[in-house]
Amino acid sequence: MSIPKKRRNRYNPASEDFHKEEFPFYWLARVYGRYAMAMEKLLKRIDLDIPRWRVLNILFENDDSSISEISEHAVAKLSTITKIVYRMKDDGLVETSQSTQDGRVTQVSLTAAGRQAFFDMHELTDELFQKSFQGLTEAQLRKLNQVLANIFANLPEH
Repeated sequence: MSIPKKRRNRYNPASEDFHKEEFPFYWLARVYGRYAMAMEKLLKRIDLDIPRWRVLNILFENDDSSISEISEHAVAKLSTITKIVYRMKDDGLVETSQSTQDGRVTQVSLTAAGRQAFFDMHELTDELFQKSFQGLTEAQLRKLNQVLANIFANLPEH
């Protein structure tokens, strides 16, 4: 059951009835901002940051990926991901190679050090994850993911 258009006004920043505390993106930004600050503080202990954390997660789950695939999953500009990948290569966390199917495509994979960094970062950030979702059931987390996936699908691609 969707909210009637007339009642959506208080959620719409363009409306006279708008209240920021009722704007879902207000809460998404606040939640992500607080999460990002806590993550940055933790990851700094092992010389990582959120962009590297994101790439390590993508590569661990997908084995090797092209830079454009990483960019798509990270929802980040290709040029930004390219810079991150080459910094990670300099740090010994990933290795790059030319795709066998298309010489214009750069494939990225984790090194042994990258795999170890993946495990280290998750050991370090597990408590934050557990605390973040404290009091929520698995069904609530599943529903939250469904709602966010719907909103994501409604937004235009970059």
